[in-house]
This record gives sequence, C-alpha cells and structure tokens, in this order.
Amino acid sequence: MSKILIVEDEVAIADLERDYLELSGFDVEVAKDGEAGLAEALRGDYNLVILDLMLPGVDGFEICRKVREEKNTPIIMVSAKKDDIDKIRGLGLGADDYMTKPFSPSELVARVKAHLARYERLIGSAAEVNKVIEIRGLKIDTTARRVWVNGEERTFTTKEFDLLTFLASHPNHVYTKDELFSEIWDMESIGDIATVTVHIKKIREKIELDTSNPQYIETIWGVGYRFRV
Repeated sequence: MSKILIVEDEVAIADLERDYLELSGFDVEVAKDGEAGLAEALRGDYNLVILDLMLPGVDGFEICRKVREEKNTPIIMVSAKKDDIDKIRGLGLGADDYMTKPFSPSELVARVKAHLARYERLIGSAAEVNKVIEIRGLKIDTTARRVWVNGEERTFTTKEFDLLTFLASHPNHVYTKDELFSEIWDMESIGDIATVTVHIKKIREKIELDTSNPQYIETIWGVGYRFRV
C-alpha cells in the first residue's frame, strides 16, 4: 500500500484530502505545520508528499527544497495562490506538480495515482541492463538515472530527468507542450503547460553551454520543442 504524507494546516482541507485518498486505498498521514511536515517528510518512508505552500513555521518552498536535497519522492505542491511566479518557483525547486486551490478531490487522487504509477515504473527498472544515450558530450544513463555533460555529472529532479530522457530518446521529433505534459505527467495538461516550460528551462541550465543558443533542446516557435542530433 502506497503511503502518502499531507502537509496542510487547514484541518477541513487535510481531512477531505485524507478521506478521498484513504477511500482510494492509500495509507495517509497528516502534518499540520511546516516544521512537523519537514521532519516527517525527511524521516518517514513516503511514496508521495502533498505539500501546501503557505504553512506556519516553515513554508512549502523551504520544505520542497530540503526534501529534494535528500530524496526523489514525488511532490505535489498545492496553494490558493494563482500567480505563475509561485508555480514557477515551486517547480524550479523540484516539485513534480502544482495544483491551485480550490480543486476537486477526485482530481487530486487522479494526479496522485499518475505520479505514483510513473515513479514506480521508473524504480522498477533497476534490474535492467543499463541503457545509455550519448550525444555530443551528453551522456544519459537511463537505468541508473544519471547524467554527465562533458564528463561532469549533473543532478536532475525526477521530472527533469524524465523529460530530458524522453526528448533524447526521440531525436528530431517536434513535440508540443501539451504532448510533453501528457507524456511525462501522465495526464492532460488542464492549462498547465507552464510546467513544461519551467522544466525545459532548468534542463537547459544544466546541459547547455549557452542557454540562449541551445545545442540540444531547440524551441520550435509556435509549436514546441525538439531534441537535435
């Protein structure tokens, strides 16, 4: 049974999320402030964290940053704040998804299931023979989930690695942001294609010598992105 941590200070919202997740077969724990949430996320063996942005004590941004320093556990950040800058910051810190309140509990459950399914498929491939993609100084070990640029290893979040690997595995194919979101996040974009843009930006910062003139991931204006070989 997958174990979910909810970090949420609004009791009614936390109870509603827990009820829907438990009815869907998940084991759920709730932390009601930032300090307790951070400690539990780092200490506990959770399969996914649902993280509120505005929390007493330690906010969701700081929790996300500290968890990402130690774990690749999927993180869904939730907030009543609709500003793109908060979404961009959260995703940039390593959150896998960002949901704006109010949202339907059934949508939350659907996203939880999608993230867990993808993560479990990824970690379940550990017994396979390592598959490596090498293109002009870029080396991607798709099995060990490690990346080197000109011999120097770079660190990627789960979704950054997934997106880079998918594009590199389908060179010279142009994908729209909607297609990439659907492929990597296992769900329809629901107007959330800014998520793809943020992840492409972070990937370029790690693999490109000049982000203004990328040699790997090209922007095809008005369409989407292409991995060039």
